[in-house]
Amino acid sequence: MTDQKPHRRQNLLTGEWVLVSPHRMGRPWQGETGNSAAPEALTYDPACYLCAGNTRVGGVINPAYDGVWVFDNDFPALLGPNGEASPPADSILVTEPETGVCRVICYTPDHSKTMASMTRAEINSVVEVWTSQWQELSARPDLASVTIFENRGTMMGASNPHPHGQIWATSSVPNELAIEVERQAAWFDKNSSPLLIDYLERELAEGTRILCANSHFVALVPFWAAWPFETLVLPRRPLAALDELSAEEQGDLADILRRLTASFDRLFAAPFPYTMGLHQRPTRARAPGFVFHMHFYPPLLRSATVRKFMVGFEMLAMAQRDLTPEAAAERLRAVLVD
Repeated sequence: MTDQKPHRRQNLLTGEWVLVSPHRMGRPWQGETGNSAAPEALTYDPACYLCAGNTRVGGVINPAYDGVWVFDNDFPALLGPNGEASPPADSILVTEPETGVCRVICYTPDHSKTMASMTRAEINSVVEVWTSQWQELSARPDLASVTIFENRGTMMGASNPHPHGQIWATSSVPNELAIEVERQAAWFDKNSSPLLIDYLERELAEGTRILCANSHFVALVPFWAAWPFETLVLPRRPLAALDELSAEEQGDLADILRRLTASFDRLFAAPFPYTMGLHQRPTRARAPGFVFHMHFYPPLLRSATVRKFMVGFEMLAMAQRDLTPEAAAERLRAVLVD
């Protein structure tokens, strides 16, 4: 799509609209610029509460782990069932109990690394642990959804630079996943084919938003992207969760993640912040046509120090972007890591 006039695009996964305003790319900027400085590259930080052998809050000592390590979050947003009765029904001030599990996944004991600097084999180990965690938590009858995610960089709220992600498993299906499940099920009911597989076929045919691909996975800037360099990672076949991946597919997913995150860092020659998350089927509800995928939401816009803000019209009306998804994909392809 080459239209440089204002237009809006629909997000097929959510039904929401995004306003695209390409003509605004030349507007001046005198707002916040942030800081692009990279943290000091320490392979071990004695002050880091995620490094091997260090002491966390409460006196817990981390093991001398030498690979991927998972532990229960010391400050979880969710707690286990407490046996209390549900609160009385209130049609105005509506509440209901929410229980679950929160865990931290340390990708490596090397404090200096990020996913962008890890090898395919190292990332593959992370994918294997994601899978085992999914298998364990999705089997629990008290949990309805497992959300695996990573916040990279202080700009995205990361409280520690050590390479790590999180798992939040909830007793209900969260908003974003519930909407995606509904939209994909409706498409499947109407077309007898998975929405994201049909969408990927269209993207591969056009090619303008494709970033990189291998035998089993494709990374692309979605047609409806709201964030400047937003990226979607899709499988080439309709699988619904990590435990359906073959060993070869796990390796290909690791390879795509290595290339994508390293390319992000190349774009502005600086550490590239993002929120990344995996969307898998709910653990107990039916989800016909649901396809596993990964979202990357990076905030940077013009440089390593100028970010996109979702404020004003975006908060009160709908998301808006100036840089088109096609232009974003072109810029990322120009710095693509092999």
